[in-house]
Amino acid sequence: MKNSLLILIFGVILFACVPAKKYNDLLEKEKICAGELEKYKNSSINFEGKAADLQSKYAVMTKEVASLRADTTKLGQDFRLLQVEYNKMTTQNQALEKMFDNYRKSGEKTTASLQLDLEAKNLELQRKQEVLSTLEKDLAQKEALLAEREARVNELEEAIARKDKAQTELKTRVQKALIGFENKGLTVVQKNGKIYVSLEAKLLFASGSTTVESEGKKALIELAKVLQNEKDLEIIVEGHTDTDKLTSATSPKNNWELSVLRATSVVEIMLASSSMDPKKLMPAGRSQYLPVDPNDKAKNRRIEIIISPNLNELFDIISK
Repeated sequence: MKNSLLILIFGVILFACVPAKKYNDLLEKEKICAGELEKYKNSSINFEGKAADLQSKYAVMTKEVASLRADTTKLGQDFRLLQVEYNKMTTQNQALEKMFDNYRKSGEKTTASLQLDLEAKNLELQRKQEVLSTLEKDLAQKEALLAEREARVNELEEAIARKDKAQTELKTRVQKALIGFENKGLTVVQKNGKIYVSLEAKLLFASGSTTVESEGKKALIELAKVLQNEKDLEIIVEGHTDTDKLTSATSPKNNWELSVLRATSVVEIMLASSSMDPKKLMPAGRSQYLPVDPNDKAKNRRIEIIISPNLNELFDIISK
């Protein structure tokens, strides 16, 4: 508005001072200027709208920038915190990797050592299995042998029991057959699996004689009758003397000869009065060297008939 007034005043002054032509030119120029002024006004209005719009956008953008700055600041703080955490975790991870590597190396050594131990144990186990297999075979053989031996032992025990029973029964029969001579210097004893019939010399012989007296002969005949039916027997007839020395120039010359001749006389009577097998009888002389009582010469002068079971059956069982 102020600008329009100035232009009008300027036009009046110019019209009064200048000719018409110039005035018209000035009017034309004024129109042009007014048009341009209007144009500039419109442009100014447009610019003002744009400026307001830009101001509004600037305010929004300023606000957004402030918000972004705040977010950036927070993100920066978070980033730094995360960076610290990351660095810490990286350090821890490196330590763990180092520890794991150490464990791995140690584990490899341990594994190698354990592998060697395992192989050694397997070899030892295999050796022991082989030994065990051998022992099992040996055990089976030993058990078989033991069963066989036990069978033999049982067989042997049964045979011994039969022998013992037969010996006991034979002793009973001998005692019954010689019961009338028990108080006349005759004894019957069973020991060590044998029967010992002991006859004192006074029952059989006169002093220094090798001829059996009648009373003694009866006892020998009764004994021979009991033994003649026994098949599995071995009989030794032993002559025993005292320590008195013989001084005769004829037979018997000494105690050895006397003991043998007396045993032979007993064997001859037993064979003559029974059906005994001569192969089962054997006379022997012991002279004075096996006394039963060093203080009683009468007891030492004796004939001992030792009746033993034939042990061939037992030897056969054992020899198997």
